[in-house]
Amino acid sequence: MNWRFKYTVMVFFVLVITSCSKDSYDQTNIPQAPNEVAIEQVLLGLVNAHRTSLGYDALQYSEIAYEYANKHTDYMIAKGGLSHDNFSARASSISSEVHAELVAENVAKDYPNASEAMRGWVGSSSHKKTMEGDFSHTAVSVKKDAKGNLYYTQLFFRLASQ
Repeated sequence: MNWRFKYTVMVFFVLVITSCSKDSYDQTNIPQAPNEVAIEQVLLGLVNAHRTSLGYDALQYSEIAYEYANKHTDYMIAKGGLSHDNFSARASSISSEVHAELVAENVAKDYPNASEAMRGWVGSSSHKKTMEGDFSHTAVSVKKDAKGNLYYTQLFFRLASQ
């Protein structure tokens, strides 16, 4: 079995299994909130410190993942709640742009700072499993809604074997 076929099957499997919604959405009508860059940087550092404390490699920052994480965070703010809506579209776009073979995400809301968000993710078996997964790249988007509530999206991916 050649690597392209295995890659295609794996991406398709991940997209089908992890998608919560197949609805598409128009990003042009969604306002863009400013990023809470300091919180993003601290949270990325906490995730990498957690990974390396367990013997896993630190994740490399990805501008592509950041772009899609930001769009999803803005979408959640516009909706007023957490979701993994349209994950298939995000994962497919990331996969096609950087040749990723596996894509995943964690989301959160209402944690007042990076440490509390990290504590929440570590306390959730599914979020913890994602953070500790076999990924190579990531980015974290953190934004505030009009009421001051923080929304978090972290995207993870692993590049396809060459």
